[in-house]
Formats: sequence, C-alpha cells, structure tokens
Amino acid sequence: LKLQFLYLIGSREHTPTLKMVSKKAKRGQENINQRLQLVVKSGKYSLGQRSALGSLRGGKAKLVIVSNNCPAILRSTLEYYAMLAKSSVLHYNGNNIDLGTACGKTFRAHVMTITEAGDSDILGKI
Repeated sequence: LKLQFLYLIGSREHTPTLKMVSKKAKRGQENINQRLQLVVKSGKYSLGQRSALGSLRGGKAKLVIVSNNCPAILRSTLEYYAMLAKSSVLHYNGNNIDLGTACGKTFRAHVMTITEAGDSDILGKI
C-alpha cells in the first residue's frame, strides 16, 4: 500500500505536521468532486450559510455539504436543521477553499446545499 505525504501548515505549535493520505481516499475525494461538478452543471444548488439555513427551514434541501474547517457552532446548527428537515449532511474532506474550487468558483464556501441533483447520482451514494 503506497501512501503519499501531504504537508500541512497551521498546527498549534507552528511546527509542520505530516498527514498520510492513501490513494483510495484520494480517489474517493476526486469522485465526490466530479459529482459536485455535475451538480453544478445540471442541478440546483446554493453556496453559503444563509441560503443553506433558508433552504433547510423551507424543507427544500436534500443534501448539505459542510467543509472540514467550518465553525463548530455553524456545523452543529446545520446538522440540527438537517435532522429536522430530514435531509442528509456530508462532511466534505477538504477546507472551504477546496469546496469552492470543486464547485468551479473562485471564492471560498463553507457550506453547499443541493436542492436538485440533476444528472448526478450524489444523493443516491450518500
């Protein structure tokens, strides 16, 4: 099993830490990114916490994708609203910059809400 090393900045002691990422995890991340790109092309989605909370309150959201560096209070609020709306929550294995890039945007996004998947099968795989 080959492992790749990823250099991370921002640990508590300001010393570099190494995180091992397996090829299988990397392939899974690419698979999610491809599905997100398909949703952006053919489905309906929204980016941002305000629109996510609004669509969850209205019961329109089917899937909520949260980045791994989303603030804890926002994450727990989104999970609570998703539980009430009976929608799924996917914890994206990347930060907000990666989530925005996966959607084809040039800005950061902590939260992505999918209301219609379009041609993508992302709702069936979760």
